[in-house]
Amino acid sequence: MEKEPLKNVAVKRFELTLEGKLAQLDYVEQGDNLLIFTHTFVPNELRGQNVAARLTKYALDDARLLGKKVVPQCSYVAAYMERNKEYADLRADVGPQLA
Repeated sequence: MEKEPLKNVAVKRFELTLEGKLAQLDYVEQGDNLLIFTHTFVPNELRGQNVAARLTKYALDDARLLGKKVVPQCSYVAAYMERNKEYADLRADVGPQLA
């Protein structure tokens, strides 16, 4: 059975541990309805295995489930959302306060 990502609310990140290595997607909450995805990290040993994509999909699905919008500050998340148009509706309009 394939391991699933988890949401670690205490440290504000989504995590996936494989082969004893931790991959993560960090986020910041702004207000009640906005998540800013700030950084994705995948250890060298896990690269090329779709780990970042799995984390990002999980995080975006979680945002949708909670009715939140997303600011993809992380370049990986921004590219993922661009490639996967089904998440376009989650993208928040970025105002001057977030630019």
